[in-house]
Amino acid sequence: MAWLMLKGYRILGFRLRTPQAEIDILALKGRVLAVVEVKHRAQLDLALEAVGPDQRARLRRAGESLAARRRGLEDCAVRLDLVALAPGQWPHHLADAWAGS
Repeated sequence: MAWLMLKGYRILGFRLRTPQAEIDILALKGRVLAVVEVKHRAQLDLALEAVGPDQRARLRRAGESLAARRRGLEDCAVRLDLVALAPGQWPHHLADAWAGS
């Protein structure tokens, strides 16, 4: 979360349980509501592959549902981000990690 805050994100919550999915981190930057999935793998590229299409759809629905219910977030664009962690490396934040998929 500190990594995201250093990049200008405001953390709205973490480990949020919703009927659709558990959101690791919910963060806001401007009018973008980032639903951030955190994955720790031996290699950074494996973290991206670890989140399948079904999980991405659940996360998107969870983010959209939260945005619709929270005052001030109704007009935000919901985006799926990834923070990939690997031993001996800095955290890697991929904004809109699965764009186009």
